[in-house]
Amino acid sequence: MAVVIGQIDFKDDIKLNLFRKGPKRIYVNESILKRQSEIKNYIRSVCFCSNDIDIVRSEPSFRRIWIDKIVSQLEPVYLDLISRFNRLLKQRSHFWRSEGYLNNQSTDIIESFDIQMSIISSRIFRRRRRALLKIKPYVEYWHNHLSKSKEQIGINYLSGIQNIITEEEEEEEVISKKIIEQLLNQRSIEALTGKCNFGPHRDDIEFLINNFSIRKYGSSGQQRTFILALKMAELDLLTKTLNVPPILILDDVLAELDMTRQNLLLNSVGKESQCFISATHLNKFNQSFLGPSQMIYL
Repeated sequence: MAVVIGQIDFKDDIKLNLFRKGPKRIYVNESILKRQSEIKNYIRSVCFCSNDIDIVRSEPSFRRIWIDKIVSQLEPVYLDLISRFNRLLKQRSHFWRSEGYLNNQSTDIIESFDIQMSIISSRIFRRRRRALLKIKPYVEYWHNHLSKSKEQIGINYLSGIQNIITEEEEEEEVISKKIIEQLLNQRSIEALTGKCNFGPHRDDIEFLINNFSIRKYGSSGQQRTFILALKMAELDLLTKTLNVPPILILDDVLAELDMTRQNLLLNSVGKESQCFISATHLNKFNQSFLGPSQMIYL
């Protein structure tokens, strides 16, 4: 086994036990956490690794995971919402695949699913939408700073829920009611396919430069710049909202950036946040940056 021990703000002691087999265990002040997700109540972090380019380039699931991580750090209770929704979705799919929907009580059962999913879906949708509205100004700032250009960026939340409500509608009850109506409309198709095609699990986020999709039309350099702007914006948003700078983790990202972007990044990090950087070679770093840094060789 291995043990990692840390101290947060000189008041909370955190211990992480890692085992070769079986789940890890997390302790805060010698008390084990019943749910490991509760660690976000004590420590926040922003991690940037080379695989993060998939947030821009790849399928919608990567973008949903990205926004869900942000929301969960702003509101740790959000993790419970996502867990409950995924559980309901799995149970709903199992119901359609079984023969239970053929009996007389099937309507009551599926209506119960609809009610629960509509409430949780509306809460997930509202939190995602709020987070995107909050982070956009920071993305705009960092993109202009990193690209040295006057390109206009856009961030659009592509959601089936967004399509059935007006922009002014924010009340949970109103949104939930319209979600129920939509679930009812697609029930006959869902009974045939066994899949629910409406809800936050189908949402996507569109990133634009000058009204063109970065995923479809952006160059490799534009995509890398945009993902870097997203991560720095995430750091700023959490710092401003929580009044505590998160830990910044850069996992061998310099290999993905040209020299200009490397210098812009290195000159921006570490001013307020504690920053951990992993790298295979030190010759890519300026000596002025290496001087005040602590080196750990593995």
